[in-house]
Amino acid sequence: MKNIINKFLFIITIGIGFTACHDDLNQSPIDPDIFSELDVYANAEEAKSALAKLYAGYAVTGQQGPAGTPDLDPNDIDEGFSQFTRSLFNLNELTTDHAVCGWGDPGLPDLHGMYWSASNDFSNAMYNRLGQEVSFCNSFIEQASQLSDEVVQTYIAEARFLRAYAYYNLIDLFANVPLQTTVATQLPQQNSREEVFNFIESELLEIDELLLPSRSNEYGRVDQVAAWALLSRLYLNAEVWTGTPRYTDCITYSNNVLNSSYTINMTDANGSGSAYDELFLADNDSNGAQNEFIFALNFDGIQTQTYGGTTFLVHAAIGGSMVPADYGVDSAWGGLRATENLVNKFETGEIDIDALNSSLGGNLSDWGLVGDATENSWDGPDMEMYETSANQFSLYAELGDGFFKFRLNEDWGVNYGDTGVDGSLESGGENIAVTAGSYLITFNLDALTYSLTEIQPTGDQRAMFYTDGQSLEIESIPPFNQGYAVTKFKNIDSNGNPGNGSGVDSRTDTDLPLIRLAEIYLNYAEASLRGGGGDIGTAVNRINELRTRAYGNASGNISAGDLTLDFVLDERSRELYWEGQRRTDLVRYNYFTTSNYLWPFKGNQPGGVAVGSFRNVFPIPSNTLATNPNLQQNTGY
Repeated sequence: MKNIINKFLFIITIGIGFTACHDDLNQSPIDPDIFSELDVYANAEEAKSALAKLYAGYAVTGQQGPAGTPDLDPNDIDEGFSQFTRSLFNLNELTTDHAVCGWGDPGLPDLHGMYWSASNDFSNAMYNRLGQEVSFCNSFIEQASQLSDEVVQTYIAEARFLRAYAYYNLIDLFANVPLQTTVATQLPQQNSREEVFNFIESELLEIDELLLPSRSNEYGRVDQVAAWALLSRLYLNAEVWTGTPRYTDCITYSNNVLNSSYTINMTDANGSGSAYDELFLADNDSNGAQNEFIFALNFDGIQTQTYGGTTFLVHAAIGGSMVPADYGVDSAWGGLRATENLVNKFETGEIDIDALNSSLGGNLSDWGLVGDATENSWDGPDMEMYETSANQFSLYAELGDGFFKFRLNEDWGVNYGDTGVDGSLESGGENIAVTAGSYLITFNLDALTYSLTEIQPTGDQRAMFYTDGQSLEIESIPPFNQGYAVTKFKNIDSNGNPGNGSGVDSRTDTDLPLIRLAEIYLNYAEASLRGGGGDIGTAVNRINELRTRAYGNASGNISAGDLTLDFVLDERSRELYWEGQRRTDLVRYNYFTTSNYLWPFKGNQPGGVAVGSFRNVFPIPSNTLATNPNLQQNTGY
């Protein structure tokens, strides 16, 4: 798709405000080398090139990367600022406890301070960008429908998904927006949030069987699972957006995704100790991460260039004493950092022995450990082991320097040691020597063997921060050295090599997931806790899969008693930070505008204060209201 997007970057010219003055375009071009709609939709192959433009609408900003001949009016906003995922970061991450930005561009400080107006350039850019995407999709669907090729029906289904995704973001961010599904000349009417919600739902349900099956499409294009995943996300937010909870439906479609062929990446391709960082490296289209990406935007440092996307996320997070080359780029933009609220979400490297033992399953047995290396020395009582299956026993334990043996029912009549120090056990054998540390001890009664595996306190390796010369606390936002820098996104591949666009004025090769499987795990857990009818055991197991990847072992695993709504919210923060979902999550929990949860400079105050609840959505742009009298402004603006 990177090559297809690069091949074809022109379809139609649109007007702003969800309408196209199409009559002005209804004429043949004078220059025979210029593509017209007749050329674009001459056959299925050309239609596929047009489809690429719809995907490109989320990735790039115009007809010439990284800038030049923009799709949106450059007099309204800088082209690079208006790229979709950069706008998504600004509205859904910069407004929250996840990030601050030290740049002083007009309207940008307003976002983290939560005092934006209807003339804010950055929220306006997102409204117009999404409106443009809807127009692109409407034109494609109308024109491609004239072709009879069976494959074109799949293309149309993909276009309908991309339009539904645009509307998902519009009702999330702006609530009551015009619902326009055809190319039209009249000014559109405004629809309620619930009406647009119902449209998104019906579209995704209708294209379910029209999209290709799980992972059978080209990488970078959506399939049937993407529709299920977006339905999962839509239903999770239904109560906020429509007043009607739909958590059971969220469970249904989350289950569909969980049972698909997408898998959590567990391949530690670069040997870092965790497979999480592979998701955000320059080869994440091939290092195993792609197996988790349900909907991702493809970026290429040479062929698909932009000042947004991962180019923005990598460059803007580098400053201070950081060396850009370490992240595969040539320059530091010195803007983005994390708040202490985000940093403090991550657990330290301490080992929770009780949590580890809870994760083993099984019941305490009569077999235990005894010895001066154990907590009660040779006198006992013994450290009881868990029977994880028939005659198989395990225990996580803190042991000291010394010796231990396996003993039944605290009776020296039945005990085992290791006489040959070969991992085999003998009745009444010699004491087993051990040095101080945390261990997973296993005992196989059938084979009379045992193992000792030392557990290192690795901590949550999703916490990817640069701290040298950086303060945790932020007293003033502009200085880059206030707040930890975030190193989550890199233009480095799994072998440590920079991406293709690593030279002068570098752009990144790193693809950016918009929906990935880990999110659906968390959707399932939250919907289960909110009464959707899911299985708590399944939710715990899925979250432990994510945490095992994050820690590199089971030391961070949880039990059912740990699974609360606030835990899931914090886990979403740890797993999905800077991926464009935080504001939506905080709104759903009633934390975004209220005093229930504060962060530095919320409400433009150093300690954070509540703001008006009307800021749970953004305003309709003032210039859009001026040109379309059918629209009414959101309350409070």
